[in-house]
Amino acid sequence: MEPPLEKPMKPIRVFISSVQKEFAEERAGLRDYLRGDPLMRRFFDVFLFEDTPAMDRRADELYLEEVERCDIYVGLFGESYGFAALDGLSPTHLEFQRATELKKHRLIFVKGAEEANRHPKMKSLIEEAAGQVIRRRFVSLAELITGIYASLVEYLADKELLRFGPFDASLCRDATLADLSEDKVLWFLKRARAARGFPLDADAGIEAILTQLRLIKNGLPTHAAILLFAREPQRFVYSSEVKCAHFHGTEVRKPIPFYQVYKGNLFELVDQSINFVLSKIDLAVGTRAKGPEAPVAYEIPPEVISEAIVNAVAHRDYTSTASVQVMLFADRLEVWNPGTLSPALTLRTLREPHGSYPGNPLIAEPLYLTKYIERMGTGIHDMIERCREAGLAEPEFKLTDGFVTVIRRKPGKAFEAVGGKVTGAGGSKPGLGAPEVTPEVTPEVTPEVTPEVKRMLSVMQGEMTRSEIMSKLGLTDEKHFRKHYQQICIRLGLIEMTIPDKPRSSKQKYRLTEKGQRLFIE
Repeated sequence: MEPPLEKPMKPIRVFISSVQKEFAEERAGLRDYLRGDPLMRRFFDVFLFEDTPAMDRRADELYLEEVERCDIYVGLFGESYGFAALDGLSPTHLEFQRATELKKHRLIFVKGAEEANRHPKMKSLIEEAAGQVIRRRFVSLAELITGIYASLVEYLADKELLRFGPFDASLCRDATLADLSEDKVLWFLKRARAARGFPLDADAGIEAILTQLRLIKNGLPTHAAILLFAREPQRFVYSSEVKCAHFHGTEVRKPIPFYQVYKGNLFELVDQSINFVLSKIDLAVGTRAKGPEAPVAYEIPPEVISEAIVNAVAHRDYTSTASVQVMLFADRLEVWNPGTLSPALTLRTLREPHGSYPGNPLIAEPLYLTKYIERMGTGIHDMIERCREAGLAEPEFKLTDGFVTVIRRKPGKAFEAVGGKVTGAGGSKPGLGAPEVTPEVTPEVTPEVTPEVKRMLSVMQGEMTRSEIMSKLGLTDEKHFRKHYQQICIRLGLIEMTIPDKPRSSKQKYRLTEKGQRLFIE
């Protein structure tokens, strides 16, 4: 059994029937147990009639009102029937009938198996109850407590207050479909249809799309739906964020030079975190001497960074109050998430061919459909191969208080990848000089040009639409693209619009200016 999700807004009221002396010990013991058990008291408030203070009211009115107020009615049926009250029926009988009329959740426990000594009217009541609900028998207080406990746990599971399946498949309490963004669902749909041939289109409707993805139950969103498509996911899962930090040294030390906490849906968290790292690591751009497109290389392959961050976001434990952390040091990149390996895997077998064991299967499916991840368990192997190809050390994987991926940096690798030669000591280690780069590699652009601008200029070829440029950059967030790439390049005079008089034209394209071209052409 998984831990409970969250305490309900108000306690679930349990009414224990019968004021008969026959069950005095059982009633008191049951009350004390439910009030003392850490799990039961988190959810339930127990009512016993004899606990109410004396007041100038009829007893039958009071206990029937309590039945009306309760969420769960517990009927204890024994040998005696009790004194006859209204219409010749005992209080226990009247309580059961009122609970039935009001469609309360009823739990019936019958003491003993011998029928010989049972009052005829009690036999009749037991038969009446048997035709409506399942009866459970008990002999001792211990057996009664065990039976009540199991029944209440089952009740919590039915109400999804306790979780027995994956977190992402459980309903997100207090959320409705109105909390989801239609624009975000349609963005997913467009990308999933292009990437994997997703079978539905926009005409199917948002609810049908979410149903196809198994993201809603009875018209309500699951946690996966909220994390993927909510307007404000952190309202419901507040730890669903990524904390990114850049340290100039090799240890965590304050003050942190660059620190950013990203919020949004999972697609946005991944894109923003990847861009954070790419903007801080070395980028080298070669010349167009050998072709129309200048070679571009990062010191760490973007695919490796992407895989490490996507894995952390997709497979983390979302019941934890901790967040994913992306920390860039002078000698390494560390990606930490509050999670662990599947029991089917070890740190050794993780590096070998293995199956896919997603901790959040309903989250993994949309990420697969948009090509953020694969479903074949090949991600770790791809990371290792790409690091080898780039001349980097193989990634390291650790289990601490979470799961950690460590990717080692190597100064000068980006410059070598585009045809340069590192002839001096260099890199980003404190106290070391910058690497000397041969003339065929373009040096730094200008001190005011950001790494994002360099990336954009490096992919520009002729006249390109905004979507073409974003595709080349591997970006999906238009707002982020406009703020950190497009607008800065235009302001610096490095790119220009082909239709400047109509900036919002559907036929608008962008091209390098003469100033922008001089940076990359010999």
